[in-house]
Amino acid sequence: MGSSEVLGILVVDDSPIIVRKLSMLLDAAGYRVVGTAANGKEAIAAYHSCKPDAVTMDITMPEMDGIEATRAIISEFPDAKIVMVTSHGQEKMVLDALKAGAKGYVLKPFQQHKVCEAIQNACKRIVLKDKLDEKIEHHES
Repeated sequence: MGSSEVLGILVVDDSPIIVRKLSMLLDAAGYRVVGTAANGKEAIAAYHSCKPDAVTMDITMPEMDGIEATRAIISEFPDAKIVMVTSHGQEKMVLDALKAGAKGYVLKPFQQHKVCEAIQNACKRIVLKDKLDEKIEHHES
């Protein structure tokens, strides 16, 4: 993936206002919002249909929460880059989400640079991990 490619983001939140805010923020930062979903079930379906480069995933949603959705997406797409969106006081849930395979998190209210940083880190981390594994293999051989 070249650096000139615009990252496509799937925005998942049960609040239409948050979806709009995040979409505008991501748009302004040069990302492309490729889809939105209002709960975990929709998030899984949307992930299938729009194959985003990264996902912002709200934790608390009706029907299926963000942790369950993250688990489901990661089990099917192990390299999915999911960034959790959380309010203060949800630390334990954030840990559960990270265990489920999320690559990071951002706190509401959003700060543009924090959101972008989390997405960039999520998308980079996988590459760095591969490089690390390579280095480790070379040391062992």
